[in-house]
Amino acid sequence: MNAATSSNILRLAGLVPDSIVDGPGMRYAVFVQGCPHRCEGCHNPATWNAEGGREMAADEVVSRIRARREWLDGVTLSGGEPFRQAPALAPLARACRALGLHVLCYTGYTWEELSDPAAAPAGARELLAELDLLVDGRFVQEKRSLLLRFRGSSNQRVIAVPASLRDGRCVVTDFPVRIPGHRAPHDPFSLR
Repeated sequence: MNAATSSNILRLAGLVPDSIVDGPGMRYAVFVQGCPHRCEGCHNPATWNAEGGREMAADEVVSRIRARREWLDGVTLSGGEPFRQAPALAPLARACRALGLHVLCYTGYTWEELSDPAAAPAGARELLAELDLLVDGRFVQEKRSLLLRFRGSSNQRVIAVPASLRDGRCVVTDFPVRIPGHRAPHDPFSLR
């Protein structure tokens, strides 16, 4: 068994502690290693190889996020394909939400694929339950647009995960300009 499939060990391509390009606000971006989709035109092809990257305990990633908490609006799970490591990412996402952070995940799977127990990767439902937003769908080179906010191609949807799980259907939304109910101490536009 690959160590990255254990419940606490992640195989990572990298960590970016201060990202403004991986979702709204200041985010801690967690890039997992390994992707079965291999989309043509992918901007992270180095993350495809499931044996690449390095292993790290999910608890260690949470500790690093906690150390930067006062500067963060949220955490972004990207890759690679996060849902290939859902059993280890679900508790990480839960811990981030307990810290008051917004959790966004990018996936090449569609909502429909992740919602189908027969087709979804192991732990998909548990990870979905810990997300605020999901950007779903493979990157499609022919549908690429630089006008899309935090998405690469027009087929990709921004999904409000809690509402989708509650309603039993895919609820498409958009990225918030600000994270609702959150005011980071570094926010120059907030009233103190």
